[in-house]
Amino acid sequence: MANWQRSLSDAFWTLDRLLGGQRRPTRIQKWTARHPIGTGFCVAVPYALFFFWLSSPEPENLWKAALGGLAMGFVFVPFVLLERLRQRRLMRLGIWDGP
Repeated sequence: MANWQRSLSDAFWTLDRLLGGQRRPTRIQKWTARHPIGTGFCVAVPYALFFFWLSSPEPENLWKAALGGLAMGFVFVPFVLLERLRQRRLMRLGIWDGP
């Protein structure tokens, strides 16, 4: 691994520790780490309904609402994957024994 990649990784984990990353995950954090696509879907549907409710109920606005919800789901999935990495790190360090 290149030095800049290693330093970026170290910076991420240092920031994670400063934000409380050494704590045991909550029940919701465990579920989201196990089901990243389901989490994205659970976020996308309410946002799509919200976007559809904001716009007038016409068929062309349904596509805009669906795309807006999908965009929000795609925003949440990388953060869920980072949570999965955090939980793997806690298990590797012996801080947490897993689900």
